[in-house]
Amino acid sequence: MIMEALIIEKEEITIKELSKRIDVSSRTIQRDLNNIQTILDSYQLELVRKSGVGVQIIGDEQRKHELVQQLKKFTQREYTLEERLTLILCILYESTEPVKLYSLSKDLGVSISTVSADLMKLEEQLQPIQLSILKKRGYGVELSGTEKAKRRAISYALSKTLKEEGLFSLIKEKIHQKSSKYEDPISERLMHLVDREKLGMIEEAMKDLYPDFSLSMTDSAYVALIVHLALAIERILQGENITIDEAYLKQISLEPEYPIAQKIISMLMDRFQVDIPEAEVGYITMHLQGSKLRQQEGVLVESSNLELYRQAKSLVREVEKQTSFSLSDNASLLEGLVTHLKPAIYRIEQNMGIANPLLDEIQTNYKDLFEQVKTATRKVFPKLQVPNEEIGYLVMHFGSALIGVLGKGDLKAYIICSSGIGTSKLLASRLLREIQEISEVANISVFDLNKLATTITDRDLIVSTIYLQDFQREYIMVNPFLTTEEINQVQLYARRKMLIQKPSPLAKESNPNADVLTEKIAKVHEYSGVMLNVLTNFQLTLLKDQTTVKQYMQQICENLESRQVITETEIVVEALLEREKNGGIGIPGTKLALYHTRHENVQKPSFTIHKLDHVICIKGMDGSDVEVDTLLVLLAPKSFLTAGLEVLSLISTLIIQNEQNIHLFETGEEAQIHSFLAEEFEVFIKENIN
Repeated sequence: MIMEALIIEKEEITIKELSKRIDVSSRTIQRDLNNIQTILDSYQLELVRKSGVGVQIIGDEQRKHELVQQLKKFTQREYTLEERLTLILCILYESTEPVKLYSLSKDLGVSISTVSADLMKLEEQLQPIQLSILKKRGYGVELSGTEKAKRRAISYALSKTLKEEGLFSLIKEKIHQKSSKYEDPISERLMHLVDREKLGMIEEAMKDLYPDFSLSMTDSAYVALIVHLALAIERILQGENITIDEAYLKQISLEPEYPIAQKIISMLMDRFQVDIPEAEVGYITMHLQGSKLRQQEGVLVESSNLELYRQAKSLVREVEKQTSFSLSDNASLLEGLVTHLKPAIYRIEQNMGIANPLLDEIQTNYKDLFEQVKTATRKVFPKLQVPNEEIGYLVMHFGSALIGVLGKGDLKAYIICSSGIGTSKLLASRLLREIQEISEVANISVFDLNKLATTITDRDLIVSTIYLQDFQREYIMVNPFLTTEEINQVQLYARRKMLIQKPSPLAKESNPNADVLTEKIAKVHEYSGVMLNVLTNFQLTLLKDQTTVKQYMQQICENLESRQVITETEIVVEALLEREKNGGIGIPGTKLALYHTRHENVQKPSFTIHKLDHVICIKGMDGSDVEVDTLLVLLAPKSFLTAGLEVLSLISTLIIQNEQNIHLFETGEEAQIHSFLAEEFEVFIKENIN
């Protein structure tokens, strides 16, 4: 690594700068410099040291190229800082006793002082998950923390190093009877922590259980679960058991994911013939809750998502303020955020952590958007410590939406190419063809650079085939014939430039054609049909002489059946009560409870409010007990248009939108609430057709 760093340098470099660049101590640099001259001699190269100036390798460029190619073939290589930190974590994780600094120094091929510095950096990284490194003179070093924290650190390292596709392909190897070998020693070392055969057994068993799961999972969540289980089995067989608070275990045992976790544990005990403590069931439940994507009947209409929907809307509004782009009418963005935020908030609250292998690239290529989303997130979730990994995933949601908003690019690219007119024209045509964000290119000479200062904008790209000395603006260097990697780099560069634009929130008016007008009219017809049904069937009643929720629901549904809103009262009552079993329906901080269902026995959309003659206690959406005196009942037919679901989602959101609305639904008269709904429906239609 030291030789590679020196060979690419055209000028002398100081020991201090070289040490900083490859993240090792100056002592390690000095030691290795004394050993490389022998290698350089065989290539007729010379190491020149100039006191007060630095060191440099001089000689024929072809010989340097040959040496670089040979260095790439070496099986023993020097590790980067990140690689050393990962290796140290693996060594300490596996070791049952303290590890000597000398041993780590020998394994990593660096000085003891470099190892000491690495341990300090590793401890900084481990601090957020409550892990520390215990160091005692003459004793060695070891990981200090709970078994839960240790597993989390290794799971994160696996995800970060191997990336999702690497883990997924590894897990699938067993099925296809393949046995690949990782050329990367870091990947090889990490996978040594998880027995390949056990990994295959777990994946095969999970295939049998997976169809029974009442939830769907993304590939990344599924892979993370497999790795979690494999690490758990390895550690249990080594006698390292995890612990969990008994009161908390009792609480999560009521969650719908708990029986699934029990099935998984039962499967593992049967396959591996080992006793597994109940605490593991609790942690698998938490894992499922932190990564699930429930199969829902319209994600935005779910009562448990009401608060999330409000928060997602607020987040979109805040990002709008930060970026000046209009995103409020992007239904796909909103639904994606609601779906992502549910497990994300759970992970943060339970201090579970998450890996984001793309974080460095996101922070580099979407630097401004990252800070904008981070600022918006702090405003919307002031009580949550949202880690950068989660911010990164949110940036991906907003970045995708913004690219859609921006549409075809209108960027101008200035090309500086010293290889001739033909080559520069070829490069220009490639950029126009490959990078859709670029709409115009201009070839200029290096001598015209200074003239650009008065005409170039922050959104313009500068693409050069040569190094531009003393040029102050950002530019990107490429080969005149553009490699695939360079095309990707230019595209990211262009997308960042697209996001700099600060357009007026009001788009220019255009003359709509017949198709657009027809689509608008059809949309208004769909919305208005649903709204008319809701307003016609709206009712506020007072319920008396009942003692249980079931009795109240029976009375409500009998009334709805008499008005031909539903059929089969008993069936609809059971559907409404089943919703309550799956999750709380009391709205925290209010006296309201929202019962809802989408069912084949519902004939038309309906929203009704029912006042009780006494307070009843039910389970709230946050799991706590809530005292309520008003039941809100929201019903939708099983086969319902998207427009209909949007209207019912609007009602769900209006209920908790602000304190004023909550007060209205708690204490308002029928006529007041009816008028309020009509006014909000009118606003909704105007916003959606414009």
